[in-house]
Amino acid sequence: MIPVLTRTDVEPLMDWLALADALAEGHRRPKAQIEDTLLARGDDKLLSRAAWIEGLGIGVKSVTIFPDNPAQGRPSIQGAMSVFSDATGEIEALIDNGLVTKWKTACDSLLGARMLARKDARRLLVVGAGIVAGSIIEAYSALIPDLEVTIWARRRDAAEALAAAYPGAQVADDLEAAVKEAEIITCCTMAKSPVIKGAWLQPGQHLDLIGAYTPDMREADDVALRRARIFVDSRDTTLDHIGELKTPLAEGVISEGDIQGDFYDLVNGAAGRQSDSEITLFKNGGGAHLDLMTARFILGNWRAAQ
Repeated sequence: MIPVLTRTDVEPLMDWLALADALAEGHRRPKAQIEDTLLARGDDKLLSRAAWIEGLGIGVKSVTIFPDNPAQGRPSIQGAMSVFSDATGEIEALIDNGLVTKWKTACDSLLGARMLARKDARRLLVVGAGIVAGSIIEAYSALIPDLEVTIWARRRDAAEALAAAYPGAQVADDLEAAVKEAEIITCCTMAKSPVIKGAWLQPGQHLDLIGAYTPDMREADDVALRRARIFVDSRDTTLDHIGELKTPLAEGVISEGDIQGDFYDLVNGAAGRQSDSEITLFKNGGGAHLDLMTARFILGNWRAAQ
Protein backbone atom coordinates (compact mmCIF):
# COMPACT_ATOMS: atom_id res chain seq x y z
CA MET A 1 0.00 0.00 0.00
CA ILE A 2 1.26 3.48 -0.86
CA PRO A 3 1.84 5.49 2.34
CA VAL A 4 -0.05 8.77 2.72
CA LEU A 5 1.99 10.94 5.08
CA THR A 6 0.45 13.77 7.11
CA ARG A 7 1.80 16.23 9.67
CA THR A 8 0.58 13.95 12.45
CA ASP A 9 2.65 11.09 11.03
CA VAL A 10 5.87 12.92 10.33
CA GLU A 11 6.26 16.28 12.07
CA PRO A 12 7.57 14.75 15.34
CA LEU A 13 10.36 13.13 13.28
CA MET A 14 11.55 16.34 11.63
CA ASP A 15 14.72 18.33 12.36
CA TRP A 16 15.60 21.70 10.86
CA LEU A 17 19.37 21.29 10.75
CA ALA A 18 19.20 17.76 9.37
CA LEU A 19 16.86 18.95 6.61
CA ALA A 20 19.26 21.82 5.80
CA ASP A 21 21.99 19.21 5.44
CA ALA A 22 19.74 17.20 3.12
CA LEU A 23 19.04 20.26 0.95
CA ALA A 24 22.75 20.97 0.71
CA GLU A 25 23.44 17.36 -0.24
CA GLY A 26 20.68 17.50 -2.86
CA HIS A 27 22.52 20.36 -4.56
CA ARG A 28 25.66 18.24 -4.85
CA ARG A 29 23.75 15.88 -7.14
CA PRO A 30 23.22 16.49 -10.87
CA LYS A 31 21.15 19.61 -11.50
CA ALA A 32 17.41 19.06 -11.27
CA GLN A 33 15.04 19.15 -14.20
CA ILE A 34 12.04 21.29 -13.20
CA GLU A 35 8.77 22.27 -14.82
CA ASP A 36 5.64 24.10 -13.64
CA THR A 37 2.17 23.97 -15.18
CA LEU A 38 -0.83 26.14 -14.32
CA LEU A 39 -4.44 25.46 -15.27
CA ALA A 40 -7.25 27.90 -14.54
CA ARG A 41 -11.03 28.16 -14.53
CA GLY A 42 -11.72 31.77 -13.70
CA ASP A 43 -10.18 32.41 -10.28
CA ASP A 44 -9.83 28.69 -9.50
CA LYS A 45 -6.40 27.27 -10.29
CA LEU A 46 -4.40 24.05 -10.37
CA LEU A 47 -0.64 24.47 -10.00
CA SER A 48 1.61 21.46 -10.56
CA ARG A 49 5.35 21.65 -9.95
CA ALA A 50 7.52 18.73 -11.09
CA ALA A 51 11.17 17.88 -10.55
CA TRP A 52 13.48 15.02 -11.46
CA ILE A 53 16.83 14.65 -9.69
CA GLU A 54 19.10 11.75 -10.54
CA GLY A 55 19.37 9.56 -7.46
CA LEU A 56 16.39 11.16 -5.69
CA GLY A 57 13.72 10.34 -8.24
CA ILE A 58 10.70 12.33 -9.33
CA GLY A 59 8.37 14.58 -7.38
CA VAL A 60 5.15 16.27 -8.45
CA LYS A 61 3.41 18.67 -6.07
CA SER A 62 -0.11 19.55 -7.22
CA VAL A 63 -2.04 22.27 -5.43
CA THR A 64 -5.54 23.63 -6.01
CA ILE A 65 -6.31 27.27 -5.21
CA PHE A 66 -10.05 27.93 -4.85
CA PRO A 67 -10.50 31.49 -3.43
CA ASP A 68 -14.21 31.01 -2.63
CA ASN A 69 -13.63 28.00 -0.38
CA PRO A 70 -13.18 29.88 2.93
CA ALA A 71 -16.71 31.25 2.67
CA GLN A 72 -17.88 27.63 2.66
CA GLY A 73 -15.66 26.64 5.56
CA ARG A 74 -13.03 24.95 3.42
CA PRO A 75 -9.34 25.84 2.96
CA SER A 76 -8.50 27.80 -0.18
CA ILE A 77 -5.33 25.81 -0.84
CA GLN A 78 -5.25 22.02 -0.89
CA GLY A 79 -2.84 19.52 -2.37
CA ALA A 80 -0.38 16.70 -2.09
CA MET A 81 3.04 15.67 -3.32
CA SER A 82 3.67 12.42 -5.16
CA VAL A 83 7.12 10.85 -4.92
CA PHE A 84 8.26 8.37 -7.58
CA SER A 85 11.18 5.96 -7.72
CA ASP A 86 14.19 7.05 -9.75
CA ALA A 87 14.89 3.44 -10.76
CA THR A 88 11.44 2.17 -11.73
CA GLY A 89 9.07 5.14 -11.82
CA GLU A 90 6.81 3.50 -9.23
CA ILE A 91 4.97 5.79 -6.86
CA GLU A 92 6.46 5.57 -3.37
CA ALA A 93 4.39 7.98 -1.29
CA LEU A 94 1.80 10.75 -1.14
CA ILE A 95 2.76 13.56 1.26
CA ASP A 96 0.58 16.39 2.54
CA ASN A 97 1.30 19.63 0.69
CA GLY A 98 1.28 21.75 3.84
CA LEU A 99 3.92 19.56 5.48
CA VAL A 100 6.28 19.76 2.49
CA THR A 101 5.76 23.47 1.94
CA LYS A 102 6.26 24.47 5.59
CA TRP A 103 9.56 22.67 6.00
CA LYS A 104 10.87 23.43 2.49
CA THR A 105 10.15 27.16 2.71
CA ALA A 106 11.71 27.84 6.09
CA CYS A 107 14.66 25.49 5.56
CA ASP A 108 15.41 27.12 2.19
CA SER A 109 16.03 30.38 4.07
CA LEU A 110 17.80 28.56 6.90
CA LEU A 111 20.33 27.05 4.51
CA GLY A 112 20.82 30.45 2.89
CA ALA A 113 21.52 32.06 6.26
CA ARG A 114 23.80 29.23 7.36
CA MET A 115 25.93 29.90 4.29
CA LEU A 116 25.69 33.68 4.03
CA ALA A 117 24.97 35.30 7.41
CA ARG A 118 27.83 36.27 9.68
CA LYS A 119 28.71 33.45 12.08
CA ASP A 120 28.27 35.79 15.06
CA ALA A 121 24.80 36.99 13.99
CA ARG A 122 22.26 36.71 16.82
CA ARG A 123 19.64 39.44 16.32
CA LEU A 124 16.83 38.37 13.97
CA LEU A 125 14.11 40.69 12.69
CA VAL A 126 11.07 38.95 11.24
CA VAL A 127 9.01 41.20 8.96
CA GLY A 128 5.54 39.71 8.74
CA ALA A 129 3.47 37.68 11.19
CA GLY A 130 1.82 34.95 9.13
CA ILE A 131 2.29 31.17 9.17
CA VAL A 132 5.71 31.32 7.52
CA ALA A 133 6.99 33.73 10.17
CA GLY A 134 6.49 31.16 12.91
CA SER A 135 8.30 28.48 10.94
CA ILE A 136 11.17 30.88 10.30
CA ILE A 137 11.58 31.59 14.02
CA GLU A 138 11.68 27.86 14.75
CA ALA A 139 14.19 27.19 11.96
CA TYR A 140 16.55 30.02 12.87
CA SER A 141 16.33 29.08 16.54
CA ALA A 142 17.69 25.64 15.66
CA LEU A 143 20.70 27.27 13.99
CA ILE A 144 21.27 29.99 16.62
CA PRO A 145 20.37 28.75 20.14
CA ASP A 146 20.73 32.22 21.72
CA LEU A 147 18.71 33.91 18.98
CA GLU A 148 17.14 37.30 19.81
CA VAL A 149 13.86 37.70 17.92
CA THR A 150 12.06 40.93 17.04
CA ILE A 151 8.83 40.94 15.00
CA TRP A 152 7.34 43.75 12.95
CA ALA A 153 4.03 43.55 11.10
CA ARG A 154 1.63 46.07 9.59
CA ARG A 155 -0.89 45.00 12.24
CA ARG A 156 0.67 45.23 15.68
CA ASP A 157 -1.86 42.80 17.13
CA ALA A 158 -0.68 40.12 14.68
CA ALA A 159 2.95 40.73 15.69
CA GLU A 160 1.99 40.53 19.37
CA ALA A 161 0.12 37.25 18.86
CA LEU A 162 3.13 35.72 17.12
CA ALA A 163 5.56 37.02 19.76
CA ALA A 164 3.41 35.49 22.51
CA ALA A 165 4.02 32.05 21.00
CA TYR A 166 7.81 32.43 21.25
CA PRO A 167 9.03 33.42 24.73
CA GLY A 168 11.47 36.31 24.66
CA ALA A 169 10.37 37.60 21.26
CA GLN A 170 9.88 41.38 21.08
CA VAL A 171 7.55 43.51 18.95
CA ALA A 172 8.85 46.53 17.02
CA ASP A 173 6.81 49.59 16.11
CA ASP A 174 9.47 51.39 14.04
CA LEU A 175 10.51 49.24 11.07
CA GLU A 176 13.44 51.43 10.07
CA ALA A 177 14.94 51.33 13.56
CA ALA A 178 14.36 47.58 13.82
CA VAL A 179 16.11 46.94 10.49
CA LYS A 180 19.10 49.01 11.57
CA GLU A 181 19.43 47.03 14.80
CA ALA A 182 19.12 43.55 13.29
CA GLU A 183 21.89 41.29 12.05
CA ILE A 184 19.55 39.06 10.05
CA ILE A 185 16.36 40.43 8.48
CA THR A 186 13.87 37.95 7.09
CA CYS A 187 10.79 39.13 5.18
CA CYS A 188 7.72 36.95 4.73
CA THR A 189 5.02 39.37 3.60
CA MET A 190 2.58 39.58 0.71
CA ALA A 191 3.92 43.00 -0.31
CA LYS A 192 3.41 44.28 -3.86
CA SER A 193 5.80 47.18 -3.21
CA PRO A 194 9.03 47.18 -1.18
CA VAL A 195 8.83 47.31 2.59
CA ILE A 196 12.61 47.18 3.14
CA LYS A 197 14.60 50.23 2.05
CA GLY A 198 18.23 49.77 1.14
CA ALA A 199 19.15 53.03 2.86
CA TRP A 200 18.35 51.34 6.20
CA LEU A 201 20.74 48.42 5.74
CA GLN A 202 23.94 48.23 7.78
CA PRO A 203 27.33 46.64 7.02
CA GLY A 204 27.46 42.91 7.72
CA GLN A 205 23.71 42.27 7.63
CA HIS A 206 22.00 39.35 5.92
CA LEU A 207 18.66 40.06 4.21
CA ASP A 208 16.44 37.04 3.57
CA LEU A 209 13.50 37.63 1.21
CA ILE A 210 10.75 35.01 1.16
CA GLY A 211 7.37 36.59 0.46
CA ALA A 212 7.41 37.61 -3.20
CA TYR A 213 6.51 34.76 -5.54
CA THR A 214 4.81 36.45 -8.52
CA PRO A 215 6.07 38.98 -11.11
CA ASP A 216 4.23 41.86 -9.38
CA MET A 217 5.55 41.28 -5.84
CA ARG A 218 8.60 42.82 -4.14
CA GLU A 219 9.84 43.21 -0.57
CA ALA A 220 13.12 45.16 -1.05
CA ASP A 221 13.80 48.30 -3.07
CA ASP A 222 16.35 48.99 -5.79
CA VAL A 223 18.81 50.54 -3.34
CA ALA A 224 18.90 47.30 -1.34
CA LEU A 225 19.70 45.33 -4.47
CA ARG A 226 22.48 47.73 -5.45
CA ARG A 227 24.05 47.77 -1.98
CA ALA A 228 24.00 44.02 -1.37
CA ARG A 229 25.72 41.03 -2.90
CA ILE A 230 22.78 39.05 -4.29
CA PHE A 231 22.28 35.29 -4.00
CA VAL A 232 19.29 33.09 -4.88
CA ASP A 233 18.22 29.56 -4.10
CA SER A 234 17.79 28.84 -7.81
CA ARG A 235 18.43 30.99 -10.85
CA ASP A 236 15.84 28.96 -12.76
CA THR A 237 12.96 29.81 -10.40
CA THR A 238 13.73 33.43 -9.47
CA LEU A 239 15.25 35.58 -12.20
CA ASP A 240 12.46 35.37 -14.79
CA HIS A 241 9.50 34.69 -12.52
CA ILE A 242 9.54 36.85 -9.38
CA GLY A 243 9.24 40.64 -9.29
CA GLU A 244 11.97 40.89 -6.65
CA LEU A 245 14.54 40.30 -9.39
CA LYS A 246 12.57 40.18 -12.65
CA THR A 247 11.58 43.86 -12.47
CA PRO A 248 14.99 45.36 -11.56
CA LEU A 249 16.65 43.13 -14.17
CA ALA A 250 14.21 44.34 -16.84
CA GLU A 251 14.72 47.97 -15.82
CA GLY A 252 18.51 47.72 -15.80
CA VAL A 253 18.82 48.36 -12.06
CA ILE A 254 20.92 45.20 -11.83
CA SER A 255 22.22 42.69 -14.37
CA GLU A 256 22.39 38.90 -14.29
CA GLY A 257 26.07 39.29 -13.56
CA ASP A 258 25.12 40.81 -10.20
CA ILE A 259 23.65 37.47 -9.09
CA GLN A 260 26.62 36.00 -7.25
CA GLY A 261 25.34 32.44 -7.11
CA ASP A 262 22.61 29.99 -6.18
CA PHE A 263 22.63 26.90 -3.96
CA TYR A 264 24.48 24.87 -6.57
CA ASP A 265 27.30 27.43 -6.37
CA LEU A 266 27.12 27.93 -2.61
CA VAL A 267 27.29 24.28 -1.54
CA ASN A 268 30.16 23.62 -3.92
CA GLY A 269 32.20 26.58 -2.67
CA ALA A 270 31.98 28.61 -5.87
CA ALA A 271 30.24 31.55 -4.15
CA GLY A 272 29.64 32.95 -0.69
CA ARG A 273 30.17 35.79 1.77
CA GLN A 274 33.57 37.43 1.28
CA SER A 275 33.80 39.68 4.34
CA ASP A 276 32.09 40.46 7.63
CA SER A 277 31.26 43.96 6.41
CA GLU A 278 29.39 43.16 3.21
CA ILE A 279 25.59 43.00 3.03
CA THR A 280 24.25 39.72 1.69
CA LEU A 281 20.79 39.41 0.12
CA PHE A 282 19.22 36.00 -0.41
CA LYS A 283 16.07 35.43 -2.45
CA ASN A 284 14.09 32.36 -1.41
CA GLY A 285 12.09 31.48 -4.51
CA GLY A 286 11.30 27.85 -3.81
CA GLY A 287 10.95 25.34 -6.62
CA ALA A 288 9.91 21.77 -7.26
CA HIS A 289 13.47 20.49 -6.80
CA LEU A 290 13.47 21.78 -3.19
CA ASP A 291 10.05 20.19 -2.66
CA LEU A 292 11.48 16.87 -3.89
CA MET A 293 14.55 17.07 -1.64
CA THR A 294 12.27 17.84 1.31
CA ALA A 295 9.83 15.07 0.42
CA ARG A 296 12.68 12.55 0.21
CA PHE A 297 13.85 13.65 3.67
CA ILE A 298 10.32 13.28 5.05
CA LEU A 299 9.86 9.84 3.49
CA GLY A 300 13.26 8.68 4.72
CA ASN A 301 12.48 9.74 8.28
CA TRP A 302 9.11 8.02 8.19
CA ARG A 303 10.59 4.78 6.88
CA ALA A 304 13.33 4.84 9.53
CA ALA A 305 10.69 5.18 12.24
CA GLN A 306 8.67 2.17 11.13
